[in-house]
Amino acid sequence: MCSEYAIQVKDLSKCYQIYDRPSDRLKQSIHSGVRRIVGKQPKPFYREFWALKDISFDIKKGESVGIIGQNGSGKSTLLQLICGTLSPTTGTVKTQGRIAALLELGSGFNPDFTGRENVYMNAAVLGMTAAEINAKFDEILLFADIGEFIDQPTKTYSSGMLVRLAFAVQVCIEPDILIVDEALAVGDALFQKRCFERMDRLRTNGTTLLFVSHDQESVRTMTSKAIFLEHGVIKFSGTSADALLEYRKSLHELESKRLNQVAARLKEKSQHARQVQQSAAPAAEKTVGADVSTDKVEVSERLKAFSFGDLDAEVLDVAVLDAKGEPCSHFDPRDTITVVVHCRAHADLTRLNVGLRIRNKEGVKIYSWGTLNQDMAIRSHLKTDGEVFWEKHFVKDEEFQVKFEFTCGLGPNLYEIQASITEEGKPYYAEQRMIHWIDEAAFFTVTSEPQSYHFGGVVDLRMVSQLQEHN
Repeated sequence: MCSEYAIQVKDLSKCYQIYDRPSDRLKQSIHSGVRRIVGKQPKPFYREFWALKDISFDIKKGESVGIIGQNGSGKSTLLQLICGTLSPTTGTVKTQGRIAALLELGSGFNPDFTGRENVYMNAAVLGMTAAEINAKFDEILLFADIGEFIDQPTKTYSSGMLVRLAFAVQVCIEPDILIVDEALAVGDALFQKRCFERMDRLRTNGTTLLFVSHDQESVRTMTSKAIFLEHGVIKFSGTSADALLEYRKSLHELESKRLNQVAARLKEKSQHARQVQQSAAPAAEKTVGADVSTDKVEVSERLKAFSFGDLDAEVLDVAVLDAKGEPCSHFDPRDTITVVVHCRAHADLTRLNVGLRIRNKEGVKIYSWGTLNQDMAIRSHLKTDGEVFWEKHFVKDEEFQVKFEFTCGLGPNLYEIQASITEEGKPYYAEQRMIHWIDEAAFFTVTSEPQSYHFGGVVDLRMVSQLQEHN
């Protein structure tokens, strides 16, 4: 194995045998043995399910890689094969260095052992000596923060306590490869913050991170690359931002297919009801309802790469303007920024929401806002003026613009604007259909003059200080 790589996966596949009935498993065992004895090919009593099929990739030492995909896409199977808790059907996995893995809640813990006993057992399995465990134990106990429960059997622990202790053991041994699979989702917000800080420190110190999460923002901020799995194969591999875009496109396609199936069933029921009604009144004049088809816009190659949606409407342009209404790409934190989203309807539409999302160059979502947010404020009387955008009707080929205005208040950085048009089934965020989403719709930078106006962090909280005099 090349010393440059921490993990090398080559043509990896995992197949499971699925039996319809328990008796088929027994038949497979008996009949296969008998047929092999007489020199005949065994008859299968099972169906094959390939959880993974011909997976190949390399991860360099110190890299942070996310694994994304829907449930059942093969993520957990892949991690177990890398850790060695599963054996591959075909292919190879090679790793270099000590692996620490948090795959399943409480995995590797003996429920009858105390937390203290499980710490020593797990650390020993990971290759630590008794002296090393003793030196690290106080740090593990402090990080887990479960107090006197450390001397109670782990079968009495809550799910949060289990993951605290398991994660504390894995990260405090400072592994060469850290693998985390969704386990942090059961922890409270403060513990998750500590976990992300510790993982960030390990990454800085050269630990290779393999991170699985359905939280797209966590994947974006914690990893530089990502692998998108779908039905057991790699659908996309590249930067985290690109992989997440492909993932969102796939989710949108699946949701659109589901909605189309529902619409087709409703249409079929409607046509059947119309036929029944017409046959019941043959003398009545029959009208033929014409199907209304939506013209889809031809999207440029760039938009195809950075956007997705049903395209019943389209974001034509996103302009960033200064306080004078002039195009501008450079701002001070105290400046007013106006973003104008130019749209066109390709069908008769209502219940629309035009939205923005602002991210910094590290991929952190700074803020998201849409016309629906303001509509909600108007409908709940938190805002006393303005029209409800959600109630407006747009006709086919109508163009319209939505203006967003805000005080910058951002720290020095490069910022990306994402824009979207959605159809909202309710006047709040509950039932959403993506009509058009575009990444990298616009960019702007923020700088400040350190000698006259300076603050640290992501946003300016407009903090003030005042000396309090004591009597």
